[in-house]
Amino acid sequence: MIQIIASDMDGTLLNDKMVISKGNADAIKRAQKVGVKFIVSTGRGYTEIKPLIEDAGINCPLITLNGAQIFDENGRILSSSPIHDQLSSKIIHYLKKKKLYFEVVTSRGIFSDNKAKRIENFAELLTNVSPETPYKLAVTMAAARMELMNINYIDNYQKLIDDDHISIFKIVAFSNEGHKVLDPIKEEIQQYENLIVTSSSSSNIEINHINAQKGSALQAYADKLNVPMDNVMAIGDNNNDISMLKVAGISYAMGNAITEVKQLAARLTASNTEDGVGKAIDELLNED
Repeated sequence: MIQIIASDMDGTLLNDKMVISKGNADAIKRAQKVGVKFIVSTGRGYTEIKPLIEDAGINCPLITLNGAQIFDENGRILSSSPIHDQLSSKIIHYLKKKKLYFEVVTSRGIFSDNKAKRIENFAELLTNVSPETPYKLAVTMAAARMELMNINYIDNYQKLIDDDHISIFKIVAFSNEGHKVLDPIKEEIQQYENLIVTSSSSSNIEINHINAQKGSALQAYADKLNVPMDNVMAIGDNNNDISMLKVAGISYAMGNAITEVKQLAARLTASNTEDGVGKAIDELLNED
């Protein structure tokens, strides 16, 4: 009997237009109607997720920033695991030395120190998930989407570290050269204590506090509701979903998932452009 369904967003719940399809949204509502708790589990921050789920007419709890923050359906924080200031400063200096573009996700939202680079990055992401989209159109779409996402711009990330009222939860570095550039950097940062480095696509690395993992966040949420993990389903497509797929009693890989996720998950569903999440949910509801 499934009591909780946890879904990743990018490459999973979101389609190639970077929105939640009607097919996926309808399946989630069907599950909620019969008493199943649906929870989004994503590397994204609260301010990025909220507009996307609201547009789909969904209200649910959120595991955000790979587990660094958990929110209930009313937006109240249930738990948080920030990166301490000294460590944040060390990471920021290292990434600057490597001349990588990166963003800092905080208790006050997402910060970027380069607006043009932010739009260029998002445009590249759009053309990766939807190769038929012309690059110029992707840039226009990216610029429009930026307006929705409440991105903050700052000239120096050190100001975030120096502000006692701001906590840093995640640092995301990007490279369109992918693994070639990012893998050595990932290996170096993993040597730092109390950090975990994952990816939600081949063109990024996501740096979090060691306690900020989707698996432990999902386990904590299930424990809070006294739900055994055998009654929890998780669905994802990438490296940062692995910890959650491992703890869930029923694990699904997307049709577009990386090989490692497909090998790990017990079940396979359709891709994110074919309502894979909705199909997996309906499959389980029909079994129950």
